[in-house]
Amino acid sequence: MILPSFRSTLPISRRRLLRRAIRPNPRSSLIEVPVADRTVHLKVWQVQVGRVPVYLLDADIEINSPWDRELTAQLYGGNQDTRIAQEMILGIGGVKALRALGIATGAFHINEGHAAFLSIERSREHLDKGLEFHTALEVIRSSTVFTTHTPVPAGHDAFPSPMFEHYFGGLFAAYGQHKQAFLRLGLDDRRQLFNMTFLALNTAAIRGGVSKLHGHVSREMFREFHGGIDVGEVPIGHITNGVHLPTWLAPELKELYHRFLPGRWLSNQAHEDVWKAVELIPAESLWSVHQELKERLIRLARANLREQRRRNSLPASQIEEVRSYLNPKSLTIGFARRFATYKRANLIFSDPDRLDRLINDPDRPVQFIFAGKAHPADHPGQELIREIYRLSSQDRFRGKIVLLENYDINLARALVQGVDVWLNNPRRPYEASGTSGQKAALNGVINFSVLDGWWEEGFDGSNGWSIDGRTDADWETQEKENVESIYRTLEQEIIPLYYNQGTLPFQWVSRMKRSIMTLSPKYNTHRMVIDYVNDAYIPSLKRTRLFVADGYEEAKKVADYKRFILENWHQVRISEVNDEGPRSTGGAGETLKEVNATVKFGPVWFKDTAVELVYYEHRHDGWHQVVLPMEPIRQLSENIVVFRANILEHLKHGPHFSIRIHPISASFARRFELPLVTRF
Repeated sequence: MILPSFRSTLPISRRRLLRRAIRPNPRSSLIEVPVADRTVHLKVWQVQVGRVPVYLLDADIEINSPWDRELTAQLYGGNQDTRIAQEMILGIGGVKALRALGIATGAFHINEGHAAFLSIERSREHLDKGLEFHTALEVIRSSTVFTTHTPVPAGHDAFPSPMFEHYFGGLFAAYGQHKQAFLRLGLDDRRQLFNMTFLALNTAAIRGGVSKLHGHVSREMFREFHGGIDVGEVPIGHITNGVHLPTWLAPELKELYHRFLPGRWLSNQAHEDVWKAVELIPAESLWSVHQELKERLIRLARANLREQRRRNSLPASQIEEVRSYLNPKSLTIGFARRFATYKRANLIFSDPDRLDRLINDPDRPVQFIFAGKAHPADHPGQELIREIYRLSSQDRFRGKIVLLENYDINLARALVQGVDVWLNNPRRPYEASGTSGQKAALNGVINFSVLDGWWEEGFDGSNGWSIDGRTDADWETQEKENVESIYRTLEQEIIPLYYNQGTLPFQWVSRMKRSIMTLSPKYNTHRMVIDYVNDAYIPSLKRTRLFVADGYEEAKKVADYKRFILENWHQVRISEVNDEGPRSTGGAGETLKEVNATVKFGPVWFKDTAVELVYYEHRHDGWHQVVLPMEPIRQLSENIVVFRANILEHLKHGPHFSIRIHPISASFARRFELPLVTRF
C-alpha cells in the first residue's frame, strides 16, 4: 500500500516503527517525480501494520524547494496546485517506489481518483517497452481496479486542462505524439476539466462503489460517461465496506464472545452461522459488559470536558461541575463523524422544545454525546460544530448534551463501544457507505439511521431503527419528514423499549443480539476482502495474464478491434423499422407481433454487434427496462442485415419502444466496454 507520508502527524510510538524502505546506495535512494518544470525527490519509508507493509512517500528533504517539502506534510489544505502535485507524487511516485523496491504487481487498486495518475506513469512505462498507446491502455485497464468513494460531485477532483498540461509538460515533451490521447483519458468535454475520476474510469476494467445504494448512485452519476445507457447497465458494481473487527471490538466483548461463539469464530467471522451463537449469551452477561463500557465512556467524556475547560481557563467551579455530567443509567445516543454539512449533525436540534422534553424527562431521560472534526476548508462544517457547542451550553441541555474535542481513534473506539444508540442522519443518498455504525453494531450498539449507505442494505426491520422520509420529495420536505421520524421513533419506540423492564431490559438486549448476529458477519473486513479477491483481484489477474502472454498478442487484438470500431462506428445506422409484422400467440396467451429492423453496418461485421429492442414495463416497484435481443433473418447485401423480434401487439415504435445497436466482443471485460450506442 502506498501513501503520502504526513509523517509529522504520526504518534511517537508509531514513528519508532518507521524505517527507510530504500537504503542509500551508489545510485540513489530517492524517487524522482517530474512535477511541472521541476523534479520532486522522495524518500520512501516503511511501516509495518500487522502483517502488511505500508510505504510512505516523504518530500521533506533538503534537495527539494521549501514549497515542495510541504507537499507530504498534510492531507488537506492548499490550493489546486498543491492538490495536483500531491496526486502526481502519490500516483507516479507510488509506481516508481514499487519498481525501486522490486515489488511485483499483478493488479493495481485505485481508491478514489486521487492516485489515478498511476495509470499515466504505467502508460509511459509500456510506451518505453515499444507498445503502441492503445495497446498499452488495454494492458493497464486489464490490471486496474477502481473504487469510487463519494456520491458528492465536489469529492471528485478536476483540474483545468491548461493546468494539467503545465504539470505534465515534461511527459508531453517526451511523448508529444500521444498528448491528445493522454488528455482524452480524463477530459470532461462539457466543463473542459481534467477529471481524476474520469481518468480512473477510463483506465480500470473493474469499477465499483462502496455499498449497494452507492453503486446505484455512481451508475446514475456516470451514466452520461457511458453513452447514456440505462442506469442498471452502467458497468459500475459495488463491494460494501466492512470494518476491522479486532480494532473496533471492545476487549471485554471479545472475551465474552470467546466464551460462547465457536472456537475459530475470529477466523470465520464472515460466516453467518458463527454468529448465531450470540443467542446463547445470557442477557445479564451482555448487559453487564455493555454497562461497563458505557461507564468507561462517560469517565472518558468527563475527562475530555474537564480538559476543555481547563485549557480555556474557566473557573475551578465550572471545571468541577463536569463530574456530574452524563448519567450512566440514562439512554445515551452517540453521533461522531466528520462534520460535513450533508451529514446534518444538528438535525436533532430542529425542535429544541421537543428535544428538551425528551432529555429532561424525569423518568426516562435521554442524553447525547457528539464528537468529530470538520475539513479545514469546510467552514459550514466548522459552523455546525460551533452551533452544537452553543446549544449544549444552554441551561436546559448542559451536562446532557456534550461535544467532545480532539476526536481520534481512541475516542472513536470508546464511543462506538459505549453508547446505547448510534445516530446517523445524512441527507440521502450522500452517504456512500459509512462505517461508524458497523463498528457500533459489533459492540451491541443499536443503529438508528437514515436508509443510506450500508444501512440501506443492513437494516432488516428488527436489528435497529430507520429514519424515514420520502426520497423523491424536495430537500426541505425530506428534512421535515426525517426530523419528525427521528422524534416520533425516539418517543414511541426507542425510549419505551429502553426503559420498560427495570434494571435488565430484556427486549432491548434481544435487539442488541439481533443487531450483532445479523450485521457482524456481513460488515467486517474479512467479508470485504473476500469479495474484493473473488470479484476484483482474481478476475483482474486472470485478464492481465491473458493480455501480456505471447508478447501482448491478446492486448493488441483487443486494442486494434476497439480502434477499428471507434473509427467506423459512425457508419453503423438503423435505416428502417417495421412494427406491423405478422401476429402470433405468446406462451401466456397474449398477441405478439413481429418487429423488423434494417441495419446498415458499413465495414463493421454484424456479428460484432448486438441489435436489441428496448422498452419499459411497469412493475410493483416502478418502471423497468426490458431488452429483447433481435435475431438476423436475412442479409440484403454485404453490409445490410434485417433483424427481428416479437413483442406485445400494442407497443408502437417511438412512443413505446426503440431499437439500439452496440459493439460486443468475447474479449470485453464488461458488456458496454465501449460507450457506443446507436438508437432509432
